[in-house]
Amino acid sequence: MSKRFPGRRLSPVRLTVLVAIVGTLVASTVVGWNRLEDVRAAANGGSWFAGYVDATATPFYPFEQPASEQGKSVVLSFIVADPAEDCRPSWGAAYSLDEAQSELDLDRRIARLIQDGGEVAVSFGGLINNELARTCTDVRQLTSAYRAVVERYNLTTIDLDIEGEDLADSEAAARRAEAVAALQEERRADGKPLNVWLTLPVAPSGLTLQGTDAVTTMLEGGVDLAGVNIMTMDYGGSREPGVSQLDASVAAARATHAQLGILYDRAGTSLGPQTLWKKIGLTPMIGQNDVPAEVFDLEAAAAFNAFALETGVGRMSMWSLNRDATCSDNYGNAKIVSDSCSGIEQDGTLFADVLGAGFEGRAATLNSAPTTDEPTPELVVDDPETSPYPIWSEEATYVLDDRVVWRGKVYSAKYWTSGDLPDNPVLQAAETPWTLIGPVLPGEKPVPVVTAPAGTYPGWDAEKTYEKGDRILFDGHVFEAKWWNRSDSPEAALQTSDASPWRKFSNDEVQDVLEELEP
Repeated sequence: MSKRFPGRRLSPVRLTVLVAIVGTLVASTVVGWNRLEDVRAAANGGSWFAGYVDATATPFYPFEQPASEQGKSVVLSFIVADPAEDCRPSWGAAYSLDEAQSELDLDRRIARLIQDGGEVAVSFGGLINNELARTCTDVRQLTSAYRAVVERYNLTTIDLDIEGEDLADSEAAARRAEAVAALQEERRADGKPLNVWLTLPVAPSGLTLQGTDAVTTMLEGGVDLAGVNIMTMDYGGSREPGVSQLDASVAAARATHAQLGILYDRAGTSLGPQTLWKKIGLTPMIGQNDVPAEVFDLEAAAAFNAFALETGVGRMSMWSLNRDATCSDNYGNAKIVSDSCSGIEQDGTLFADVLGAGFEGRAATLNSAPTTDEPTPELVVDDPETSPYPIWSEEATYVLDDRVVWRGKVYSAKYWTSGDLPDNPVLQAAETPWTLIGPVLPGEKPVPVVTAPAGTYPGWDAEKTYEKGDRILFDGHVFEAKWWNRSDSPEAALQTSDASPWRKFSNDEVQDVLEELEP
């Protein structure tokens, strides 16, 4: 015989209340789980700092010799379309990739920074000149142009700085998204993922309509965006009177955070608030901005850094490392923006140190710090067949700008020197006559010597007396007399002896001579 539980039946009202309570508990559990997943996802992305470097601005900024630890990660700017060839990448429309190596030593300087534990990303676009997608209308050629830069510098992170007329060009935006998505897919298949950041102008109210369209085009085009980096600078009329540069920048960041959530939702990807902060980068213009009334000082930098760390933004940058110094006394008007100083008194403090404090991740490895367990380096034996410059000799004499190779690295003489080891450890740079340029690059060969044909100048005559400034030809090389001499063979000058009365012309000088003699 069975026994029934003597409880009461639930009334319809009580049943409705119970269902509501259970529903609330389930919803709370789901929300809690989603928040946990959001926190986990955000934790997988590192927060990193890298200052922009204008690679072609003069005087050239020595990014390979960072002023502090925070300067060891850089975003080199800007790769744009070559004015003479629509689909060929160039540095600032001034140097081809090969010219940047030969004239700026760019490849070697990049290699040196990376060898020393630094990291390099490259930015395409900028306000001046045309981003490649603007002029290169063939998507396959555009993909090849991006690929050429990524492969040449072995990049893991690129930055697409889209502003001005480039931002208004919707057709270029579609080409850009298609090409970058294709390149990302290639790299992913080869086990070399490519992080892509989209850098955009911003107002205190957030991204402009063109800016949100740019994000949408990238997402719809299949680009896996590492994040959107906003230029918190040059607000002009969008910054209301009485609102500080700092407050405008914080407002811009918060507004962009809300906008990105909507844009990702529309693209079919819902991201939690913390994950969204990891997809935001902040780039203030340090010191004096292009707008005279806008100044971003060190106090604002400290507060902006605190805001970024508190919210957990994925990236902090600044424009630019070139400008991270107090202007000299002879700089006339600090309100006029300089390429090489901030326009404000910094009292020895670097903006990079202030803005970068607490950002310990890396763009490439996303929160993976570099290992400290480094193998003992092997002794490098220099090979004349692969060394681009003569191998240093203890017996030779070197003068200003002479280049040598020693233990796998290229050095340049700062002044007359003989017998001084290029890699001799010193406490201060002033103690050595050598400047380290960077490593010998894979595949390098000796730099060809430019010679002059017979008849360019008279051949050397041991019986003739020469005056200062006289020029001769010896074994295809051009020499100029440094002082009165007779019977002194130029052979000693070929061995870089400073005691020789003859100075051997450099490759560039011989080339200039040959060009002058052309009909």
